Amino acid sequence: MILRILIIGIIFFIIESYAYQALKTLVSNKSFLLSYKIISFLILAFIVYSFTKFDRSVGQTKQTMLTMGLVLLVYVPKIILTLLLLGEDIFRLGAGTINYFMKSNVNSNFLNSRRKFVSQIGLGLAAVPFLSLIYGVTFGKYNYKVIKQQIFFPNLPDAFDGFKITQISDVHSGSFDNPEKIDHAIDLVNEQNSDMILFTGDIVNTDAKEMNPWIETFNRIKYHKYGKYSVLGNHDYGEYVTWPSEAAKEKNFQDIKKLYGQIGFNLLLNQHAFIEKGNDKIALVGVENWGVHFKKAGDLKKASEGLSKKEFKILMSHDPSHWDAEINKHSIDFHLTLSGHTHGLQFGIEIPGFFKWSPAQYVYTQWAGLYEKSGKYIYVNRGFGFHAYPGRVGIMPEITVIELKKGNNVA
Repeated sequence: MILRILIIGIIFFIIESYAYQALKTLVSNKSFLLSYKIISFLILAFIVYSFTKFDRSVGQTKQTMLTMGLVLLVYVPKIILTLLLLGEDIFRLGAGTINYFMKSNVNSNFLNSRRKFVSQIGLGLAAVPFLSLIYGVTFGKYNYKVIKQQIFFPNLPDAFDGFKITQISDVHSGSFDNPEKIDHAIDLVNEQNSDMILFTGDIVNTDAKEMNPWIETFNRIKYHKYGKYSVLGNHDYGEYVTWPSEAAKEKNFQDIKKLYGQIGFNLLLNQHAFIEKGNDKIALVGVENWGVHFKKAGDLKKASEGLSKKEFKILMSHDPSHWDAEINKHSIDFHLTLSGHTHGLQFGIEIPGFFKWSPAQYVYTQWAGLYEKSGKYIYVNRGFGFHAYPGRVGIMPEITVIELKKGNNVA
């Protein structure tokens, strides 16, 4: 433990030293530099204090989200500065070594002085994540996007050609702080006029009470002709805090399951339902959370009991890692899987149709949007809410509208 603290302390010292050097190269005003030191110290002290006061019996709070936002806001730019100036120092050291052994200039210093333009470039690069993270906290977290996706299936029952599904996921109601923005998001959901709405888990961060102020708001989601269905996400099990007893944890879990019903959703717990339209029907299958790195409560065998390859099946499974690990290996074929969970890490770059990147892709093969293997599809919703970092940069909160089409092409 002491060694870990020492290593972290050294890393922070190096980061702060390099950031100060970059600033000192460009600014000579001593009062400004002293103010920078004092502010940096106070911010670091607040961060350390907040982490030492984290209460596992409470879990995430507004202060913990503020702290995480501050860590990213302050130290992502400083890390960029550190890497750039460290690279310059390696170059200076190499050049100095060559000069020393070549004796090309015996009167010159072993290390050349730090170049001003390198610090200027570093500060310019550091400003990009700094401003982006500020935007993410102030505007990005509620910048809802309606993403429409057509998916073609040759074996889709005729009556379901053109059937529209709205998907929301990862509400994380305990993180909300702006009722007006959430009302606007619910209006967007209702404006889609879909045939059915599906909610793929994580209604809260941890505690069922988080949703209480928002039940009336989410009850504004209008009636959908073919139903409102949901499944549980990993946060719905209350596993990330310390409970006073197993009984308290179980009561919270039962209360969370009731929440879905309180906002009009039919919660599928390792079970399926048939959606009938005209003379045709499709199977909607819902499993509890199953993740490679998270709780494995989902039971695909139980949820699909009685189904065969002949039915057209839509599966709701919160964690997309389930798709490669189990779903695609199942003998009865799930034509479309709907997931969430990743949030796209709430950070990345997206240029629709051209480019998509997030650190989430180094953890999840399927992390945002539509993916296909052997005629089977998974759509990963980027999430309705936010968690840990109180913002979104590049990966915006999403309301998905999927249109099922009969045919062989993907639009």
